[in-house]
Amino acid sequence: MADLSGRTDLAVGDVAEQEARIEEYECEAAVTKGQAVYMSSAGKISPTTVAAEIAIGIATMTKAIGEMCPVCTKGKIKVTAGGAIALSGSVRGSTAGKVIANPYAADITMVDKALGNNAWTAAAADADLILIKVNR
Repeated sequence: MADLSGRTDLAVGDVAEQEARIEEYECEAAVTKGQAVYMSSAGKISPTTVAAEIAIGIATMTKAIGEMCPVCTKGKIKVTAGGAIALSGSVRGSTAGKVIANPYAADITMVDKALGNNAWTAAAADADLILIKVNR
């Protein structure tokens, strides 16, 4: 794991800009700070477990089932990559709440899977730490 974010002052799940939008959702499963989350039922979130789930943002706190969790739905945030991601590449949620390159970014029928419109820093491998711009 390498910290390629350029922001060693931030932990995973820390927002990197003051203009970020944070929304609160009830946890349907335990959520760890920095995980990509999706709407698992009405008004409730869970960490993404597969790339097919449509992530709504990144958890900014660790919370248990039934607790309210703040989620960054717009803005720059530090995350854990699930593999190589190109600079400025589209990203999406994946296994264990990590983010991966969105292979469907150019496919208009799959554009809803994109969590962010670009990676602000590139990732070389699984578990690298990077900055992304969430745009949900």
